[in-house]
Amino acid sequence: TAEDSIEEILEEFITSFYGGTAKVPRTIYVPAISNVELVEEYLTIKRGAKVWIKVPQKGQKREMLEMVKNNAQITLEKFKDKYLIDKEINKIALEELQELLDLEIWPSRIEAYDISNIQGVDSVGSMIVFEEGRSKNSDYRRFRIKTVKGANDYDSMREILTRRFSHGLEEVKAIQESKLQFSAGKFSNFPDLIMMDGGRGQVNIALEVLDELHINIPVCGMVKDDNHNTRGLYYNNVEIPIDRHSEGFKLITRVQDEAHRFAIEYHRSLRSKKQVSSVLDEIEGIGPARRKALMKHFLDIDKIRNANVSELMEAEGITENVAQNIYKYFH
Repeated sequence: TAEDSIEEILEEFITSFYGGTAKVPRTIYVPAISNVELVEEYLTIKRGAKVWIKVPQKGQKREMLEMVKNNAQITLEKFKDKYLIDKEINKIALEELQELLDLEIWPSRIEAYDISNIQGVDSVGSMIVFEEGRSKNSDYRRFRIKTVKGANDYDSMREILTRRFSHGLEEVKAIQESKLQFSAGKFSNFPDLIMMDGGRGQVNIALEVLDELHINIPVCGMVKDDNHNTRGLYYNNVEIPIDRHSEGFKLITRVQDEAHRFAIEYHRSLRSKKQVSSVLDEIEGIGPARRKALMKHFLDIDKIRNANVSELMEAEGITENVAQNIYKYFH
């Protein structure tokens, strides 16, 4: 935002923020904004009623804006202090990890993988990324298992690792041939260390895949105890114990927890979409196109359930008869 004015920044933020939420307030107070009429018109359409954007020059509302600005500045300073402290802690954690595994280079980028399934149904894989000891959400990737039937974690892991690093090699080749900008690749940035959610078996699968693709990356496994907590790292055919009070151990725990969370979250979203599809498909007049239009407009099934006929008709392709069918189904 260095080259943008405060007016442009607030215009973009307001349209982006309220464009992604169902609740738009009647009045928004800002210190400055560009294209106020255009933004008001956009938000009015979103809200279904008139929205005002005001720039108070004096009085209580102006004082309120100053208070908000001061609070934001204080919060930002606290965040900055915490960020610097976390950065130093993460440096210590990565140094401990490098020493523990006797790695040649500092593990700046770590990728961890996990498989999630419930009773062998809808197996999914997740790839999470930590850079400099901090999670890098923009590089996370999800994989629906395509070739494996049932709850076979080893074969599922083999599939997602093969897909991930094969794509990576293809992107690297395209970059070298100048067909792809470096920043455009999703998989071309390879990790300094791979962490598997498991011991010997998962590590061996990863090493086999890397060997087949002629890629050399250290791989370790996060070995768990009977309570499903990490007790050590499996590396070079040896289980290495870890000091549970060390920063390195805390980092490993964060990586493992994040890998689990991301995989389970994806799994739940798939189940939720299936449930939504099964519900809407029972309604007369609802096919794939209208189901998609409803979910795009309302975002979740509860909002569809609570909408009246007029609100349902706001979704693209929903006629009055179809809206009546939806309303009657839920009521």
